[in-house]
Amino acid sequence: DVRLVESGGGLVQPGGSLRVSCTASGFNFSSSAMSWVRQAPGKGLEWVSSIGSDRTMIHYAPSVKGRFTMSADNAKNTLYLQMNSLKPEDTAVYYCAASEFMGFVVSSYTYWGQGTQVSVSS
Repeated sequence: DVRLVESGGGLVQPGGSLRVSCTASGFNFSSSAMSWVRQAPGKGLEWVSSIGSDRTMIHYAPSVKGRFTMSADNAKNTLYLQMNSLKPEDTAVYYCAASEFMGFVVSSYTYWGQGTQVSVSS
């Protein structure tokens, strides 16, 4: 079975840092493009970042560029999102997703995790 399991969410103060992880199984992680998507309370899905299957091309949404860093460890089948300088508007459920090709259209992603809550508040 395909599984994407996010972890590492929690409550952090504004300006703080947090790293969320996504462990994959049941499909070829190293050949898949991967993405992070978030959903704030009462809002729709928002694309955050994507990494290509070659793990060299990474793109970020303007709202997180310069603050968030995405990476992947193929040996561990794990995706990471390091989040620095967090703001209250970063509060959301963060999902990882897999796709055959790198893209920014969240409806095109094939596999999804269950999400991990990140809350930024003083």
